[in-house]
Amino acid sequence: MNQENLIALEEICTSYNIEIPFIHSLSEYGLIKVTIIQERLFVDHTQLPHLEKYINFHYTLGINIEGIETIHHLLQRMDALQEEINRLKNTLHFHESKL
Repeated sequence: MNQENLIALEEICTSYNIEIPFIHSLSEYGLIKVTIIQERLFVDHTQLPHLEKYINFHYTLGINIEGIETIHHLLQRMDALQEEINRLKNTLHFHESKL
């Protein structure tokens, strides 16, 4: 992992006006990966869109961590099903074009 892409946890919490224990909870549930370097906690910048979504769920909608985890898994499942639908459509179109 490139250290240039890491953002300090304190910086994130200040920018988004959130609490550090919230990020710890997300990390404990496997929703956000936290990297430790020289006793400081960091989050990779590629995780920010997910983090923003979780912040919105929790702070705006009042959804607890367990609910966020459930939503996360349901969205992953929906994405996987959509990919399967697209694959099946492509297969169907391929076989239709052969007729």
